[in-house]
Formats: sequence, structure tokens, C-alpha cells
Amino acid sequence: LVRFPEDLEDENTTFNPEYSHQVFGDDEVAFGYKGLKILLYYIAGNLSTLFRIEYTSKVNEKFDCVEADDVESKIREIIPPGFCTNTDDFVSLLEKEVNFKPFGMLLHTYSVHNEEAGEDITYQIYKADMTCPGFREYHERLQTFLMWFIETASFIDVDDERWNYFLVFEKYNKDGATLFATVGYMTVYNYYVYPDKTRPRVSQMLILPPFQGEGHGAQLLETVHRYYMSSPTVLDITAEDPSENYVKLRDFVLVKLCQDLLCFSPGKLMQGFSQEMVMEAQQKLKINKQHTRRVYEILRLRATDMGDAEQSRSYRLDVKRRLIGPYKKKQRELAKMRRCLRPEELTNQLNQIDINMQHEQLEESFQQLVSDYRRVLERLAQA
Repeated sequence: LVRFPEDLEDENTTFNPEYSHQVFGDDEVAFGYKGLKILLYYIAGNLSTLFRIEYTSKVNEKFDCVEADDVESKIREIIPPGFCTNTDDFVSLLEKEVNFKPFGMLLHTYSVHNEEAGEDITYQIYKADMTCPGFREYHERLQTFLMWFIETASFIDVDDERWNYFLVFEKYNKDGATLFATVGYMTVYNYYVYPDKTRPRVSQMLILPPFQGEGHGAQLLETVHRYYMSSPTVLDITAEDPSENYVKLRDFVLVKLCQDLLCFSPGKLMQGFSQEMVMEAQQKLKINKQHTRRVYEILRLRATDMGDAEQSRSYRLDVKRRLIGPYKKKQRELAKMRRCLRPEELTNQLNQIDINMQHEQLEESFQQLVSDYRRVLERLAQA
């Protein structure tokens, strides 16, 4: 991500993809080159792109009787047309970066202290849509990062007006002028819920690698929740096929939002999960029942003295009653089998459903969950 011409030569500003299977196949291999480097430079704000390929040698079809992979065409399938192929053109575009401004409506401004710079850096979150001049082309460049950093990423249909886009930018100074650098973004699809509601579903969320670990994901998700909370037509907010990291982030944000609700006071938490919690979390914060249950378990853990045998046992049983659901389903299936299967078939099925193993798996799931919950509470204590 380039802010100054010298960034082009600075290896410290380079970051590598986490995934390349969507471009180069499951083996993530480009055949036929020695010393291959695929170089993509993006102007930090508007993401204008410079694309170069370097290598020390390449197999020759004439002499080696094999053909090298066409790396350039594979990359061209991902990045939109109009990119630069030489440095001079790219640097001349960089000089115009001072004219770049964020798209859409400003929702939230916050600061993060940067130890290296020894100062607070300001960030802003905007909501944009395809009617913003220049946003369609900018989004085409922005979404290219998905292919390298989200395992199952795909490009979305931007002509569907039910998409909302939320963008994070850093404000920085260059030669006395204020400029903006792209930090990350989120896409949200608004599903219709009969008769007169919508259910926003988070589809993609990415904080670019140089900015990860600074709390921007939590700021973005909380801002998006607060944006939808004010709408009377929104039922609740969900996510499409959430990753493990996203679930942990969501746990933190939702617990932070819910902890001050009256229904989550320590006294009420110790009485168990209630319909009051479900109703209040949905009506005030647009959180669905499943996510509210996780919030309850995390906040109840904070209110529980796990050194007290009775409190600890009560908490463990409460969480395990939820976790045991899939195992009870297996037992119901087993009861059906007893009625339908011949003895030898039933024996075969019983071997697959070992009760002791179920208890071990249940305990393992519980311990993992408590470990995850403790991390959320530690982060909350530091917030």
C-alpha cells in the first residue's frame, strides 16, 4: 500500500497473501519459473494499481518442450482493467492522491494510539453505495484483496441495490495536506423478512494486513450494529458462513453492547437464560436469540465464582444443557433405529454412537468454550 514514492522500494511495507488457491489452484503453484515475483502495488487511498511480474528464468517451450503457466492472465482475471504496468505512470497517479476523499456518509470517528509514531492516529468509518461517484470502480479494486485473504471469497453482484458497504479509512498528513488511506471494509446484504422487516447479513469483512490487530474490526462491526439499531424495520443482524475469528470478534462486540442492559445484571444472569434477555437484545440491539445465548454465557461466566463448587457446577450444567442438543438428536435417531433396523444393523450403528465418547466430546467442547469466553472477557477488561 503506497503513500510515498519511496514505499515502492521499501520491503517493510510488503505483505503476502494468505491464500492463492482461487487463482493458482489447490496446490498454489505457478509452474515454469525461477525466482518468480508477482508484484501488486496499490495507492493507499483510491487503490489505483501497479502490476509487475519479475523472474530470473522461465522454461522455453521450444527447448524444454513444456510451457510455463500464464501467470499474467490469471492475475488479470482478478484485478480490473486500467492498472499501470510501469512505475512512472503509477507515481504520476500517486501525485493526484491528494484529491481522493472517502465515499458516502461518515458514521464514526475514533483514534488509536500508535507506539511507533508516538501519537494518536484518527480513523473514520463511512457507509457508501453504488450511487456515490467513482465508488463502483474503487470497489472493483478493493474487492481484489478478498481473493488473497478470505479462503472462500467471491465477488458480489454490485447491481443488486440491497447491498450496503461500510468502509474504514485512516487520516494522515502528507506535505501539509490531509489524505485518506483504505484500512478495510464490510459488505452487508439486506434480506427481506415477511411482512415488513429486513435482516442484514454480513457477507464479507476484511481489515487489510498492515492494520490488523489494532481493533479496527471491532470498531467496524460495532459501528455497523449501531447503524442498524436505529432502524425500526431491521429485525436482527446475522452473518453468512462466519469464520472462527469473526465469531470471536462478534462475541466481543455483542458482549460490549449488551453488558449494560438491565436483563444482563449479575442477579438476573444467575437465574438463567430468559425470554427477557432475548426480547431486550433483539429490540434494542438487533441481536438474535442464538447470539444472545452466547452473550448470556459469557457474562454469566464473568458473574460466576468458578472457585465456588456450587456456582461452578451450576454454570457447567447450564452450558452443557445447550451443548448436548446434537447428542440428544443422535439418541432420538437411535430410538428410531431400534424400531426399524435388524439386530446386526443396529449393532453396527451403536458402535458409531459410543456414549462415553459423547461425554468426552461434550466436556472437551465445554472447556474450549470457556477458554474462548475468558479471552473475550480479558479483552473486554482492557477495552
